[in-house]
Amino acid sequence: MRTLFLGDVMGRAGRAAITDHLPRLRAEWKLDFVVVNGENASNGAGLSADHAKLLLAAGADCLTLGDHAFDQKDMMGFIDSEPRILRPLNFAKQAPGRGHRLFTDARGRKVLVLQVLGQVFMKRAFDDPFSAADAVLRAHPLGGQAQMILLDMHCEATSEKMGMGHFCDGRASLVVGTHTHVPTGDAQILPGGTGYLTDAGMCGDYNSVIGMDKEEPMRRFVTGMGKTRFQPALGEATLSGVLVETDDRTGKAQSIRMIRQGGRLEPAGP
Repeated sequence: MRTLFLGDVMGRAGRAAITDHLPRLRAEWKLDFVVVNGENASNGAGLSADHAKLLLAAGADCLTLGDHAFDQKDMMGFIDSEPRILRPLNFAKQAPGRGHRLFTDARGRKVLVLQVLGQVFMKRAFDDPFSAADAVLRAHPLGGQAQMILLDMHCEATSEKMGMGHFCDGRASLVVGTHTHVPTGDAQILPGGTGYLTDAGMCGDYNSVIGMDKEEPMRRFVTGMGKTRFQPALGEATLSGVLVETDDRTGKAQSIRMIRQGGRLEPAGP
């Protein structure tokens, strides 16, 4: 199975990168399943219902969120009516929606997608992501109920992302980090057969400060004072993520490739 994961969609530029590239890539790369993190797709903070529909129509099979899951208030109601959108498992016990789902691809193969939020350096204390992930993985053994399992680890600390990768090694097909918006260069297959990448990067304008127009972040760094709200950068975006090929029998990764298409970063593909 060929599964593409795309990192945090950042504002209008990120949405344009998805709509411009994803339909073509699905066909050219013969993709079986596509997961997109839509965490920052709506003005850099959360995901609106309309923008969710846009990303799904462009070819995403599943959208994951993150700590800004409900910054766009209409997502509070929309997420229960759209099962292809997942919020973090450990966001809050009373949060609408769900943090994992078993999908079916066009050939009838089962794909489990789950997302958890890390705890290190995050602004609020979320529930333990390791026990949350463990409960779902125990209920869905790799190569049994699911031919492919993808975990989106949404957090700040690279160490926590690496910890989750090793925690899930042999139990997930792919563990990929999101949230920090900068693609890392450590794509690998762990000893137990799990594909791993510390951060997928963002689908956004890299002539920016992690996707935001440079002026206001630079002002705050230099002067220590803010003047206006952050606004997403509007230049041409790079579509960033990871492509993993897995064995249908075992669910384990056979190959993993970092993906970069369009924008300023050096292109990379299968």
